[in-house]
Amino acid sequence: MSAIKKYPDELRARAVRLWRESNPRPSFRRLGEQLGVHPEALRNWIRQDEADRGERDDRLSTVEREEMARLRKEVAELRRANEILKAASALFASELDPTRRRS
Repeated sequence: MSAIKKYPDELRARAVRLWRESNPRPSFRRLGEQLGVHPEALRNWIRQDEADRGERDDRLSTVEREEMARLRKEVAELRRANEILKAASALFASELDPTRRRS
């Protein structure tokens, strides 16, 4: 379950578009005040937009971030399944081998 967003996606898109289309570009503080958005939130949205456009190499794009989350979830599920299978195989092995000591 994802976290509840403080700002709607439409506001995020509008803020990034306004910042990109402004010439000269306003400071994050000024644009944030105009839109009622915290300047750090605005700065993060713009950085993420730049990563999504391939303009930044220092952070993952949204697609890469979503794929990473999906893969982490899949790995966790596979590890749980593996632990269940290990426990089941140990149980079956102990039942099939009557010479083995039971603990």
